[in-house]
Amino acid sequence: MKWLITGAVSALALTTTAAFADIKIAHVYGKTGPFEAYAKQSHDGLKLGLEYATGGTMEINGEKIVVIEKDTQLKPDIGKALLEEAYGDDDVDLAIGPVSSGVALAMLPVAEEYEKLLIVEPAVADSITGTNYNRYIFRTSRNSSQDAVANAIALAGENVHIATLAQDYAFGRDGIAAFREALEGQGQAIAHEEYAPTDTTDFTAAAERIFTAMKDLEGDKKLFIIWAGGGNPMSKIQAMDPSRFGVEIATGGNILAALKAYKDFPGLEGATYYYYDIPKNDVNDWLVATHQDRFGTPPDFFTAGGMSAGIAVVEAIKKAGGTDTEDLISAMEGMEWETPKGTMKFRAEDHQAMQPMYHFKIRVDDDVEWAIPELVRELGIDDLPIPVRN
Repeated sequence: MKWLITGAVSALALTTTAAFADIKIAHVYGKTGPFEAYAKQSHDGLKLGLEYATGGTMEINGEKIVVIEKDTQLKPDIGKALLEEAYGDDDVDLAIGPVSSGVALAMLPVAEEYEKLLIVEPAVADSITGTNYNRYIFRTSRNSSQDAVANAIALAGENVHIATLAQDYAFGRDGIAAFREALEGQGQAIAHEEYAPTDTTDFTAAAERIFTAMKDLEGDKKLFIIWAGGGNPMSKIQAMDPSRFGVEIATGGNILAALKAYKDFPGLEGATYYYYDIPKNDVNDWLVATHQDRFGTPPDFFTAGGMSAGIAVVEAIKKAGGTDTEDLISAMEGMEWETPKGTMKFRAEDHQAMQPMYHFKIRVDDDVEWAIPELVRELGIDDLPIPVRN
């Protein structure tokens, strides 16, 4: 009888746990690999967002929130299998992630097959809420077009010539395609495009092709770089002295660790998704103070994104009155909510979160270990003509 009693106690424990673990969320993201720093920020931000939106209770209408973590290892096939596991075996109500755009594209059909929500954060390729979109996909992170349009506004101008360098996969190619379109909207064209494998460490050949294409052009010449993870193309190309061809480096914002390299580029301009000292609102004030207190550092680029996703989940479930997928879709289409960046809004047509971006100029302070993106202009939702691509 002892084993029966033990088994009964175990069953009771599982039943009790299940009763209090009513809202199950899978965070399917690349915990290991070259984007590990992005992943940690995203997960920390997600937990902070859930905490903030629930007033610290981690409950919605008395139902506990449980977050299940799954590591894609940045591999599309693993990401797809883990999402299937989350929806099928773990019976989660919804999922969030991943870090990589390539992994995200593999995961999208799974959400449609299981008819459950996938909130994409922080992968940015346009095709996620574009050509590969389905109605079960919402995205809180910015997309490539938002990066591109904001950077085009920041960099374009009369008699300005812009070449590009990007990673040769969905993130880089979608980003440049959107940037090209944004420039064309302002009557300009890209002077030269280069793509390199994600694991490139020697940029000599690519840089020489860019310099050859740019050297005889008259006017301001800029090399706009879209890159994620290692490789450090900015500093390596800067070491090749692009100024001898009149070329200046330009790029978008990045995480604090990467901003250390920007100290070699005082005056560099671009557009960024987030820098902790730029947005002025109550949510960001809480995030900055809480993150500094708990982790000893300011919140970073993807921390803000994770928090935005966490708040969106709580607000959507409250608005829907539960976790039924169809009710959530109805609640989230057109939904506005407050984030560390201010107000975001899910566009009904493609479920992309509309949000502000920030035109910055780099300032170097010897007492700060990274370069400081000082705000030139906030680009609000109405300033950014982001196309619908599905």
